[in-house]
Amino acid sequence: MKKLFTLLLSLGVLLPALAQNEQWTNLFDGKTFKGFKQLNGQAKYEVKNGVMVGTTVANTPNSFMATEKEYGDFILEVDLKVDNSMNSGIQIRSLSSPDVMNGRVHGYQVEIDPSDRAWSGGLYDEARRGWLYPVEKNVAAKKAFKKGEWNHYRIEAIGTTIRTWVNNIPVTYLVDDMTAKGFIAFQVHAIGKDQKEGTQVMWKNIKIQTGSQMRPRPLDKTTPVENYTLNTLSPQEEAQGYKLLFNGKDLSGWRSAFKTTAPPSVWTVESDGTLHVNSKGGKESGNGGDILTNDQFGAFELVFDFKLTEGANSGVKYFVDESYNSGMSAIGLEFQVLDDDKHPDAKLGTVGNRTLSSLYDLIPSDKDKRAIKKIGDWNRGRVVVYPNNVVQHWLNGFKVIEYVRGSNIYKVLVAHSKYSKWPGFGMKAKGPILLQEHGDSVFYKNIKIREIN
Repeated sequence: MKKLFTLLLSLGVLLPALAQNEQWTNLFDGKTFKGFKQLNGQAKYEVKNGVMVGTTVANTPNSFMATEKEYGDFILEVDLKVDNSMNSGIQIRSLSSPDVMNGRVHGYQVEIDPSDRAWSGGLYDEARRGWLYPVEKNVAAKKAFKKGEWNHYRIEAIGTTIRTWVNNIPVTYLVDDMTAKGFIAFQVHAIGKDQKEGTQVMWKNIKIQTGSQMRPRPLDKTTPVENYTLNTLSPQEEAQGYKLLFNGKDLSGWRSAFKTTAPPSVWTVESDGTLHVNSKGGKESGNGGDILTNDQFGAFELVFDFKLTEGANSGVKYFVDESYNSGMSAIGLEFQVLDDDKHPDAKLGTVGNRTLSSLYDLIPSDKDKRAIKKIGDWNRGRVVVYPNNVVQHWLNGFKVIEYVRGSNIYKVLVAHSKYSKWPGFGMKAKGPILLQEHGDSVFYKNIKIREIN
């Protein structure tokens, strides 16, 4: 016991000492804006008592106090406090050029969000792709931010990985390779006509590590990952048990529906590493048919990126049962992949239960407008099946459906759908994952899965 006490005591002395030995460089001197320049809007920036203070001004766009220097790999820590009526953020690896959107700041933004949605620490792509990592999947992180108080942010941007913490609670783990280097900036968000000017956001103790100074934190293995790099697994995803279903080179691990043979020629792996189901006039299974994984899955989390062409229809199915003979596509629970505006299927079914990300012909998707991207942009779908048969559909970081497979409500929905003629529909213990060929041009990539115990 005495030895244990001595060990704990020595650790108690050692850990603070190690923290003190970390080398930091002040990014902001607490007196002037030396090394910074203001971009875009005309919000008011001041230095008061060692604090950078940003104040909202009416009739001006988003404003940014940006470093003159660009940073690639770094660790940034900052304390911040914001008026509860405001929205703000910290730009990292960001850019501004006269020949791109007339100099509009664009790039990764770490969210400062005191609203009830609680997305502080989430990652937004300012003036480019929108939300990359809203905080809906990381429930614990939504409780990290303290309204009306000083909050401590930590941001690690190393290689293609960006991680964030709010008050030492891990929030995001993003893997993305769009921008490797850029400035850091502190945003004062534009205000609407119904918002009063003069609200403030404040930053202090802004410090940075670069190069050999950097001391990144170890993996925690629990933070959900959003990986946008092509057909790869990050160390965090590997630790969480993910595996790729599509390797970006060939269709190993896939077969034709109702057959044991290789996928039909309509499915091609393009030179850019994407999987393309080619157009054949819009007829369901009219050009070779669906493809399925050789492996079967019960409880799982499936992630896939898809890109629609105008008027296109496809789908991602799970718990597929090939003993059902539809004469066309194989039958299973389906995450609908559809151009809602141009394909007629969106108007069929009941109350929109055949629209994008719906549980096809059963439950309509409750899509947040922020989850909807224009045709030709990449979307991220996610299907989560828990061991207790709770199932979720996610679209671009937003949960759009939750239901219980096999519940009384589920049985009623099936009884009033096109699936009523197939006994036990959707209730297999395990089944393959299917990509549907509906005769339209649709692209897939970053298809990965982990089994849930």
